[in-house]
Amino acid sequence: MKLQGKVAIVTGAAQGLGEAYALRFAREGAQVVIADIADGTAVARAIAEQGGEALAVRTDVTDEQSTAEMAAKTVERFGRIDILVNNAAYFSALVKKPFHEIGAAEWDAVVAVNLKGPFLCAKAVFPQMQAQGKGKIINISSGTFFKGLPHFLHYVTTKGGVVGLTRSLAREVGEFGICVNAIAPGYTETEILKEHPQDSEQVRAQIVASRCLRRPEVPEDLMGTIVFLSSDDSDFISGQTIVVDGGSALN
Repeated sequence: MKLQGKVAIVTGAAQGLGEAYALRFAREGAQVVIADIADGTAVARAIAEQGGEALAVRTDVTDEQSTAEMAAKTVERFGRIDILVNNAAYFSALVKKPFHEIGAAEWDAVVAVNLKGPFLCAKAVFPQMQAQGKGKIINISSGTFFKGLPHFLHYVTTKGGVVGLTRSLAREVGEFGICVNAIAPGYTETEILKEHPQDSEQVRAQIVASRCLRRPEVPEDLMGTIVFLSSDDSDFISGQTIVVDGGSALN
């Protein structure tokens, strides 16, 4: 188990990819904090039933006090913070539309979750990681940033911002032994997107056709990369963004 003895916070882990990350971390031996504005107790219970340890903490990543409490409760329960996965994002509820039809309030809401959220969460865990002399922060960007995507300007812009945040933060915290990296998934077939598809079958088929590996992307395709970036195996990697999309965006 590559994460034995480590403590991981996963934001937005009550469902979707965040839930998948949390479950995999637990299987790799980590103690996991399910940090979500939604109820994460079901995921924490599932981890406990598999013999792991987990804590569900209601967290609004757009609120500084809430993210500070997330970090404090993690340390109170588990004594340390080794990994932060900034996964929480405003995505599945969005409806694609031309940029000139996006209202200012919607733009601000997307920026608050997708960009301000990772900033506040990193700020919250930094003192503990600094004291430990080591930590891993993994931000979730998107392959859409590398290709551009019409009718999704606010989302793509924030995911580009995540890449910038990753690079700059890596420069700031490297002296404390903290690695900051990002993963840019492609269009991933989660249960949420199956229930609320944002694109037609034709568009999804075009996405698959754009890949070197021509099949749908599933959550398990991301697990090896996120475990690697969270483990000691990646201790000399920082400031990088790894695109995991089957070879659609080639950089």
